[in-house]
Order: sequence, then C-alpha cells, then structure tokens
Amino acid sequence: MQLRPCAATFSPGMKIVHIITRLIIGGAQENTLLSCEGQHDHGHQVTLITGLALGPEGSLMPRAQNYGYRVIALDEMRRSILPWQDYRTYRRMIKLLRELQPDIVHTHSSKAGIIGRWAGHKAGYGAIIHTIHGLSFTASRRAVVNGAYKLLERHAANISDRIVCVADAMRDHSLAAHIGRPEQYVTIYSGMETGPFLQPPVPRQEVRRQLGIADDQVVVGTIARLFELKGHDDLLDLAPDLCKRYPQLRFLWLGDGILRPQLEKRMDDLGLRDRFILTGMVPPTQVPQYTHAMDMLVHPSRREGLARALPQAALAQKPVITYDIDGNKEALLDGQSGFAIPPFDVQKLSQAITVLMDDPARRADMGRRGRELALSRFDSRVMVAALEKLYQTVVAHAS
Repeated sequence: MQLRPCAATFSPGMKIVHIITRLIIGGAQENTLLSCEGQHDHGHQVTLITGLALGPEGSLMPRAQNYGYRVIALDEMRRSILPWQDYRTYRRMIKLLRELQPDIVHTHSSKAGIIGRWAGHKAGYGAIIHTIHGLSFTASRRAVVNGAYKLLERHAANISDRIVCVADAMRDHSLAAHIGRPEQYVTIYSGMETGPFLQPPVPRQEVRRQLGIADDQVVVGTIARLFELKGHDDLLDLAPDLCKRYPQLRFLWLGDGILRPQLEKRMDDLGLRDRFILTGMVPPTQVPQYTHAMDMLVHPSRREGLARALPQAALAQKPVITYDIDGNKEALLDGQSGFAIPPFDVQKLSQAITVLMDDPARRADMGRRGRELALSRFDSRVMVAALEKLYQTVVAHAS
C-alpha cells in the first residue's frame, strides 16, 4: 500500500507520541521533527521522546524544544547496544506511556523502534506505528549483528499495527527478510520544507563567492556525514582522473564526521587539496543555499533508506547521481532527472559525472524535471497529510 499526495481531513485532539533514538542532524531526525511540527500545528497533542543528541553530527534538540510540543529526553537512551541501560530505557518508557495514554505510538530508527514498540505494547495504550528510515539489519559489517537486528525486527513487527517505509524498496527488502506482512506496510515518502530550496536565503553567486568558487568552475556536491559507508572514498578514487580532464572541476562536501582527518590526508597525498571544499557541519537552514551553489549532486553512499540529499538537490534544480541502492531510485527519474548507477560501480559513476560535466544544457533540463518530481513527492505537507490519513485508519480500526 502506498500513500500519495492526499487531502486529509485533520481531526484535532489525538494524543501522539513519537519516539526516536537521538536528535542529531540527520534525515530520520528531520523527518520526525517535521511530523511533530505538522501534527502540533493541526491541533494534536504531540510528545517527542528521545535520547540525547550525542555525536559530532550536531543537534536538533533546540529546534524540537522551541516549537511548542512536549519533548522528553531520556538520559538512558543510547544508539549503541547496552543491555542493562536498554532495559532501564524500556522500563522508563513504559511508565511514560502509561502516563501519557497516547492514541498513537510512532517510533523511528532501529533502536528506539524496537524498545519503543515493546514499551507501547506493554503499556497498553495506542496503535503502534513504526517508520523504517533505513534497514537496521544491513547496517553492520558483522553478520551476527545484522542477524540479531533481523530477529528483533521480526518480533517487533508482530506487535506493529502499521510499518511506514520512506521508499517502496524498504518494504520489499523487509518482506524478503520475513519481517512483517504485506498488509502492514505503507509507503510515505520523507517530507521536507521545500520553500528554502525553491528560493534560497542567500543567492547562489554570493555563496560561491564566499567559498572562492569562480563563475566558470563546475561544482560536484555531496551532502553526507564524513563517516563509513557514505562513499567519499569512491569520489577520491575518481578525483585524480576527473581533475586532470577538467581543470574547472571542484568538489563541495557538506558535513563533518570522524573520517575527516583521514579523508583530508588522502586529498593531500593525491595533491588535490585545492580541488575540495569542505564546509564542515552546516546548520539545516543553510543546506539550501549550499545546494544551490552546486551544479550537480553526487551521492555515492553504500547504505540508505532514501537519501534526503537527493530530493533536496532536485528541489534546487540540480541533477543527481547516486548508487541504485535501497530507495534512492525513487527520488529521481533515471536518465531524465539524474542517474541511478549500478551499486558501487565506480567506473560508471565517473562516466555519469563526465556526461554532466560536458553538457550544461542537459544539467539544466534534468534539474527542471527533478524539481517537478520532488515537489509532488517530498513536500512535508504531503507527508503530514498522509500520516494523518494513516492514523485515522488505524484508530478507527482499533475502535
């Protein structure tokens, strides 16, 4: 079942509890906050339960705390598997849910999704909904860890009223792993605030001037944490040849993370440090203006649900290139608004960049087509309306 743009009739007054592991700057977290904000604006009683925003990625906690709905931070909640601490989190969450008596318990991310669903089941209040932002059972390079998550997800699916996927591919992979039943799944694409990507707060030319980018230079952008499996090494593999062929090429990387020192060292070793611009951590409000400074977006991540960077770039009328993994292909029209490359095929990744480097007119045409798709599929208002329709369905069914 897939929910597309709909005109939901909002029924104010539902008690909705969202649960997420941590409020770092990231796609799952922005999705969750936009859901909370939209539902709060429509008159629902919204509570967000989260762990602390620990890590180098930056925090969205101030945004959550300042919007007007209730935010409860659990010191015990951590991303890592810590059995005793996880049990304490589970017990405290049961107590909170019994106090809140929600109509809907909506969990996000793998850790909070497992603990939160079982806490909701034990507390006995609310329909239980879980959103899959990325596949937990493919996140580790250790088979035993992935196997454990797969088992936990199967059991948690048994107590879920609905499982929301941010892409059809998430549903297909989960069903193939024997997690849940087909009728439980609903696809609701991850929404975002589209306005700033249509009209950035700082003009393209000004941002490029601040970054030292000349008018004739072509910018290949990437928006991702400098972290494992994000694919930055693939771009460094391609950089020597591409930079030799295209003196005007510059790489713009938005994001920070633990791999930054070793990535910068490799740039130095290649003698290409001047071809890379690393912004470090960028506040979400500034992502639109940096995206407009690009000429294309390349997203070579090796694991995603559906990367938010892809529709963000499309909204800014930039063609996108990505590996065809998980739900990424659902963010573009292959060959029309971008290219979905066979997974981890670095040669084809280079060829796609070359095609767009050589053809400014095609870049512009692909950008226009991408914006049309992104507006119809990834606007936050579309997402909030689809969630409203889903909530009404499960609450009516429960009664």
